This record gives sequence, structure tokens and C-alpha cells, in this order.
Amino acid sequence: MKKVIMIFMGVFLLFQSGSILVEAAEKPDYEKYGKIAIAVVQADYPGNEVTDYEYKGRKTVAKNFVEDDFKFLVSANGVEFNVIVTVQHDLRNKKLLSLKVAEQKGK
Repeated sequence: MKKVIMIFMGVFLLFQSGSILVEAAEKPDYEKYGKIAIAVVQADYPGNEVTDYEYKGRKTVAKNFVEDDFKFLVSANGVEFNVIVTVQHDLRNKKLLSLKVAEQKGK
């Protein structure tokens, strides 16, 4: 009986570790929108240096609609300022709904 329990526990742990590895290998869904945000900032501020990037988090707007916020530190002529990119998208069909860019002077 102890062997059966030990085998069951071993198989259970093997399946659990496999599912953890699969989850770790999957990219977070906001990564796609982070790449879009980077492209938008580079297009809106050509020739300026983007010195920092941070994913600020997600807010639920409505059922299946969320907003992901990204913060960029941009340097232009020795002056640094933040650029916030808000990407609203649908979790069901993974489509972009809207994109807002807001500039914040100072750090």
C-alpha cells in the first residue's frame, strides 16, 4: 500500500512540475502590447533616447476589456520626462481597442 501511495505522489508531483514549467515558458500576454508601446514611443520621439521602461500593471475596464500601462523615461536635449502608454485590449479575441500616449514633465 505504501508503494502505491509513493508512486501516486511521484506521478502527481511529476505532472505538477510539468505544468509549472509550461506556465513559466509562456510569455505574459501584456508582452505583445509592450512591444507595441515601445514602437509607438520610438515613433513619437524619434532621435530621443528612451532610457527606462516599466510595466505598471493592468486595470479591468469592463468584462473582458483591460488596460495595460507602460512607463517610459525619455531624454530629449538633456531633459528627462516620462511617457505613459495605456493600451486597452480585449482578452477574448486579443485585439487592440485603443492606445493613449501621455507625456509627464519631470520624473
